[in-house]
Amino acid sequence: MADTLKEALLDSTRRPDVVNDLTELIDAEVGDKSGVSGTVIKTGYGAVKKIKPGIIGSAVDSLLDDFVAALEPIFADFKANGGGDFGSYLPSRGDEAADALLSVTDARAEKSSRDSIKKVYEKLRPKGKENVIEALPRLGALIQKYAG
Repeated sequence: MADTLKEALLDSTRRPDVVNDLTELIDAEVGDKSGVSGTVIKTGYGAVKKIKPGIIGSAVDSLLDDFVAALEPIFADFKANGGGDFGSYLPSRGDEAADALLSVTDARAEKSSRDSIKKVYEKLRPKGKENVIEALPRLGALIQKYAG
C-alpha cells in the first residue's frame, strides 16, 4: 500500500488514469441523483459541461493536488489504524472528508473569473456536503484502487 495519497494518486504515470476515473466517478454520481434536487444537479452539471466541453476532467486535474492534500490527514489516520479498505473507511469520516474537499472547491469557485461557473456553483453548493458524503464510498474505493 502507498504510504501517502500523494504517492498513490499524483505520480505522473498514474495521474491521467486517476483524473479519468475521477471524472467517471463524478458522472456516475450525478447520473444517480434523483428527485427535484437531482434534477437541479443534473441541469447544473450539464450546463457546466456545455459551457466548456472537457471542463470536468480539466477541473479535476487542476484540483487534484489540493484534493489530495485535503484528504492526506484522513489517509494517514487510516494507515495508522491498520489500513484495510479505504472505500469503507472514508465514509466513516464523512463530515471531515466532505468539509475538506469542499474547502478546495469553495476556494476555487471564489477565485473564478467566470460568472457562469460561479452562478452554477452557488446553486449546487447548498447540497454540496450531502452530495460529497454520498460519493465517499465510490471515492474511497477509487483511492483504494490506486493506493493498493
